[in-house]
Amino acid sequence: MSIPCAPLNLLRAASEVHGLVVGLRRAVHRRPEVGLTLPATQTAVLKALAPLGLPVTTGRSCSSVVARIEGARPGPTTLLRADMDALPITERSGEPYTSTVHGVMHACGHDAHTAMLAGAAHVLARHREHLSGTAVLVFQPGEEGHGGCLAMLGEGLLDDHSPDRAFALHQSPTLESGHVAGRPGPLLASSDLFTVTFAGRGGHASRPHEADDVLGAAAALVQTLHARAARTSDPAHPRQIAVGTCHAGTAPGVVADRAVLEGGVRAMDATGREQAMTLVGHVASGVAAAHGCAAEVTWSQAAPVTVNDPDQAALALGAATALLGAGRVRTLERPAFASEDFGHILARVPGALLQLGTRPPGTDSPAPNHSPLMRLDEEALATGVALYAALALQP
Repeated sequence: MSIPCAPLNLLRAASEVHGLVVGLRRAVHRRPEVGLTLPATQTAVLKALAPLGLPVTTGRSCSSVVARIEGARPGPTTLLRADMDALPITERSGEPYTSTVHGVMHACGHDAHTAMLAGAAHVLARHREHLSGTAVLVFQPGEEGHGGCLAMLGEGLLDDHSPDRAFALHQSPTLESGHVAGRPGPLLASSDLFTVTFAGRGGHASRPHEADDVLGAAAALVQTLHARAARTSDPAHPRQIAVGTCHAGTAPGVVADRAVLEGGVRAMDATGREQAMTLVGHVASGVAAAHGCAAEVTWSQAAPVTVNDPDQAALALGAATALLGAGRVRTLERPAFASEDFGHILARVPGALLQLGTRPPGTDSPAPNHSPLMRLDEEALATGVALYAALALQP
């Protein structure tokens, strides 16, 4: 006859590894890396996991890490995911552990996600007797528009581990610290990235009539595209269009022969996505014709709509409520226009993404994600550790 194990206090267990979690988060924060190749971050994760003796694999085409924890009894295979990459932003947060890499910063909290999942690995490995089934811990690079999730899927992530469900957390400095939010159905928008290249005749600034005004076309595209996006938005199929970068010209006395703009389209459904992408093409063509140059538009998808499975969202929010109490958990009324490539996994495996509040205490107007001023409350990381573990422990 098996002897039932004593109840596990996950918040207490998470507090016991809080020092490790904060230390890892700060180490990763000091040395942020962008894209799919994150050697320093990968090394830090492997070092944090090494004492546990878990089976670990690393990526071939990217700096991913995947660890498995086998429970004491049969049960579901639960995939838990954290992203690891930073953003090309110069940090101005004022934190003592600020980024030491100029122009690169963890402005979205992926350092916190990485540290919390590593902490959850320690909790689950130390308390395998409470785990029915298997926990697959996925540390993913390249979430910020670099195709990291698709790279891992292409290397066989789901084929190798056959998860029955999948969960992720994303910290939010605008949500009260230690609180959790989520919803069934669409949670975050799709994201498609575009590049518009205007090409024409360059020349001398003193003879503009002998050249094509590609710089004028670029300026007109930004204004026209943003105006048309607002005026043609269909409330039944919401979408957003924004231009993020513009590069043209080499000197004040030169008429540029090339201008390149980059931006993105976000939508909540296929209709809105198609409408927005069509609008970008039409505006680019019209602006180019008006300025006597040519336009080329190319596309890449960063993320599909992130859709939480209703049953798994209910399970995840229920686990959060049992852990934290109803007062610290809420169901969101509507989705947001941020995007997440975890949607690629949720399109294949039922699961859910939850938001974890990390608002710094005493801050009424916290800097949001992707701000050079973004800060988060490290006390909330223990909640994230406990919640990651609680999701894996659900029967």
